[in-house]
Amino acid sequence: MSLPDVSTRPATVVHALKRLATVTDYGHTFYDNRAQKTFLPFASLHAAAELRAKKLLAYGLKKGDRVGMVLAQPQDFVISFLGCLYAGLVPVPMYPPLSFGKLDAWADGALVILQDAEASLLLTDAQLQGVLWQVVPKVKSLKDLLTVEKLDQKAPIPTALPEPLPEDLCFLQYTSGSTSTPKGVMVTHDALISNAWVIATEGMALEPWVDTAVSWLPLYHDMGLIGFVITPMVRGAQAAFIPTLLFVKRPNIWMQVMTELKAQHSFGPNFAYALAARKATEADLAKWDLSNVKVMGCGAEPIHADTMKLFEDVMSKAGLKRGSVMPAYGMAEATLAMSFHPRGAPLLVKTLDGEEFRATGRVTPPKDDEVVLGFVSCGKPFSGHGLAAMDADGNLLPEDQEGELAFRGPSVTAGYWKKPEATEECFRADGWLRTGDLGFVHNGDVYITGRCKDLIILNGRNHHPTSIEWAVAEVDGVRKGNVVAFSVPGEESEVLVVVAETRPEPPADTAERIVAAVAEQLSLKVSDVVLLGAGQLPKTSSGKLQRRKTREQYLSDTLGSQGDRTLGSSGEKLTVARHVARSLWGRAAHTAGKLFSRTPET
Repeated sequence: MSLPDVSTRPATVVHALKRLATVTDYGHTFYDNRAQKTFLPFASLHAAAELRAKKLLAYGLKKGDRVGMVLAQPQDFVISFLGCLYAGLVPVPMYPPLSFGKLDAWADGALVILQDAEASLLLTDAQLQGVLWQVVPKVKSLKDLLTVEKLDQKAPIPTALPEPLPEDLCFLQYTSGSTSTPKGVMVTHDALISNAWVIATEGMALEPWVDTAVSWLPLYHDMGLIGFVITPMVRGAQAAFIPTLLFVKRPNIWMQVMTELKAQHSFGPNFAYALAARKATEADLAKWDLSNVKVMGCGAEPIHADTMKLFEDVMSKAGLKRGSVMPAYGMAEATLAMSFHPRGAPLLVKTLDGEEFRATGRVTPPKDDEVVLGFVSCGKPFSGHGLAAMDADGNLLPEDQEGELAFRGPSVTAGYWKKPEATEECFRADGWLRTGDLGFVHNGDVYITGRCKDLIILNGRNHHPTSIEWAVAEVDGVRKGNVVAFSVPGEESEVLVVVAETRPEPPADTAERIVAAVAEQLSLKVSDVVLLGAGQLPKTSSGKLQRRKTREQYLSDTLGSQGDRTLGSSGEKLTVARHVARSLWGRAAHTAGKLFSRTPET
C-alpha cells in the first residue's frame, strides 16, 4: 500500500483526515468498558465521518450551527466530532456524568454550556439521554436531542459537504471552570492545525507510520481531544483510546495497553503518574514492556518533581527509559500546548531562595540557611511562538522575575464566545495572551509557580498554594493530589486553611501531622484543617481542584456536601430516579412544544 505524504502541514482537520482516506493498515484503536478493542483504519474513519456528516445535515442543520456532544464512548465521540467538522457544524464537547452523586451539579453545568453556546442540537447516546431530556426545554435554541443510535438509522442526504476554511470556527472548547464560570474558547481550524502541527513535529516528534499514542484522557477536554485525536492524525500516527472510567476503575490498564500496542507516546496529569506508580505491583512490572516508550508527557496541573522521579524509578523496572517523562505547559486559550521539555532530557528543577522569591518575586540562588523552593521546567515555547512574564501593568519582565505569563503565536485562539469584555481582557491587541498563571523564564525555559488569583498572602508575603499542598500530600493518610490550601480573614490578618481528602481509616492525629509538616517545611502556621472523604473536594469536569469553590464552601460551611459518598447506594438510586423523572417530563414538554408550534395543515 502506498502511504500518503504527511510531511506538510494540512490546512484543516478535514484536510488532514481526507488525505488519509485510502489508508487501510493504520488508524485508531478504541477500547470499550470491558477492555475489548476495535480497530478503525483511517479509511474507515474518513468514511464514517463523512456519512455521519450527511446524516446530521438531514436534520436541517446549517453551516456554523453548534452541536452539543455528551458521548461517553470514545468511538462515538471521535466519529461524531469529525462528522460535525465534515458538515461545517461546530461541535461543543461536554463531559458526561462521572458519578450518580453529582447529577444535580452536572445537569446545571450542561445547561449553562448549552444555553451559552446557543446549541441547535444535543447529541448523546441511549444510556445518557435519560438524564439529559430535563435540560432540553430550558434551552430555547435546541431543536432536538438526538442519540447516536437514532442517528445511525437516519438516511443520509445526498449532498456535497462544505470545505472548511482555515479561519472558520472549528469547535468551542469550554474552559473547565477551575477559577470562574466556564467560557467557550473559539478554536479556529487555523489555530488548531497550528498547535497540533508543532506538537506533532516539535513537542512529541511523532514518527509517521511508526508511532502509536495511547490516551485515557477525557475527549471532551483539550488534552485528550487535540493531543490524541487531532495531533496523531495530522502526522500519520496511530492512537488508541481507553474510556476514562475504565482507567479510573483499573489504573493499570494504562500501562497494559502501552505494552500491548508497543506504544511510544502518552500523556497525563501529575496525579495520574502518582496513581500509576502506586498501583503497579512487582508482578505487573514483570509483565509490562515499556521499552518502546519515547514520551510520557505531563501537564494540566502543577507538576511535582518527586512524583515524576518516582514514576520513572518504578516503571524503569518495566523497561521505561530515563528521561521519558516530559513536562509541558498549556491551556485552552492557546488551543492546547505552549511549551514542552526536550524529549529524552532529564527532569530540570530550578531551586531558588524561597524567602527572596516570596518577598520580591526574584529568582536568586538559595542560601544554606534559607528556605529553598524548587520548580519544574516546562521547556521552551515552540518555534513561531513566544512566552514571557509581565507585570501588573502589562509590561514584559526580564528573565528570573516572576510575573503573569503571557503567550503569543499562531496557536492563540480567537477569544471567548459571546464575551467581548473577557476577550479584550485576556487577548491583548498586541497579540499577547494573558494566561492568568504566575511564573518566570530562566535560560529560555518557562517555570510555572501558581495562579494569579490563588496567591496566599500571609504577613505581607506571597505563598503559592501548591508548595503547601505538596507538603501536606506527603503526610500519612492524605490522598495525594487531593489537597487545597487557601487563606481566609482572621481576627487580625489572613490565616491559612488546609482541606484534604484522606484514605480510609487515616491515623487519628492526621490533622496534627498536617500542621506540623507545614510548620517544619515552610515555617507557616495552619489555623484550621478540614479532613474529607474521597471525592468530596470540588473539582472541575477535567479533574482539576477548584480552590476558589473550596474556599467558598469552607466559608459557607458546606464542604463535603456535594461529595460522592453523601448519598450512599440508596441515595444514588433516588438521584437517578429523580433525574430520569425530570427528563421524562422534559422530553414530553419538548415534544408538545414541537407539536403546538407547527403550522396547522390545510
